Amino acid sequence: MIKVILSRLGESAVVLLVMSFVIYALIGLMPGDPIDIMVSSDPNLTAADAARLRALHGLDRPIVDRYFSWLSAALQGDFGYSRITNQPVLEVLVPRLGNTVLLMGCSFVLALVLALPAGILAALVPRSMWDHAINLTAFAGISVPPFWLAILLIILFSVILGWLPAGGMGAADADFSTRLSHLVLPVLTLTLATLGGLIRFMRAAMIEALRQDYVRTAHAKGLHPIQVVLGHALRNAMIPVTTILALNFGSLFSGALITETMFGYLGMGKAIYDAILGNDYNLALVGLLFATLTTLLANLLADLAYSWLDPRVSLA
Repeated sequence: MIKVILSRLGESAVVLLVMSFVIYALIGLMPGDPIDIMVSSDPNLTAADAARLRALHGLDRPIVDRYFSWLSAALQGDFGYSRITNQPVLEVLVPRLGNTVLLMGCSFVLALVLALPAGILAALVPRSMWDHAINLTAFAGISVPPFWLAILLIILFSVILGWLPAGGMGAADADFSTRLSHLVLPVLTLTLATLGGLIRFMRAAMIEALRQDYVRTAHAKGLHPIQVVLGHALRNAMIPVTTILALNFGSLFSGALITETMFGYLGMGKAIYDAILGNDYNLALVGLLFATLTTLLANLLADLAYSWLDPRVSLA
């Protein structure tokens, strides 16, 4: 097992290396650069000043040379400075990463707690009133774009009812209830955006599991229906659902980017969005690499979960 994990970590390192070059190249091909923004915001900067600044930051060199210079520094723990905040990139991103982990973690757990019972119930009573109601909710969640859902929730709970703040995170010294009130709408938006897909996959996996011979055998042995569903069918149904859960980490992060921007939530998504708009190369690059690393680790955890759910599954 340890050998397999180390092998997967090595593969993840290679993927991160390739992705770092791809992301660096794409960011480098964006129109304009940080010096252009500085020139447009300060009319006193001359063309000679701009050329000198480009040479100072290495922007006059080919993109491949700039990438290897960045990679050499990154391997030594130096990810550069953020142009927007004038701070080291990690000092900007680490607190933001904690905020995003809190937002994504709450949304993921809440979606899982709601989706599993709903999918199981829909599978146990197919084509019933409960099944139709759950499917309608799932399709609505899949169809509604997160940004539009965020706007609706802001209008309802902040503008009309006035129950919750429309955005932000509250002051740094705010009490727990204030910080929690700022978290409710972003968490609700991300949860509803991911809930529908999880319900549909859980329902389909449970229906397939309930049709298997081992479930009929368990019923024939006189086991209690709850024991059959939870002890036999659910464990096997969770194998394909685990794949979807791992993939949802990536979609959760992209959804968090939209949600954090809509609510002004100071997380990784908002930092990446601001960095791209401000041509902050280092901040955008490291932020996107964090997102890639999160997806890779989620897939590794999913592989480990396969072997726990079904010992017949080999990771080798």
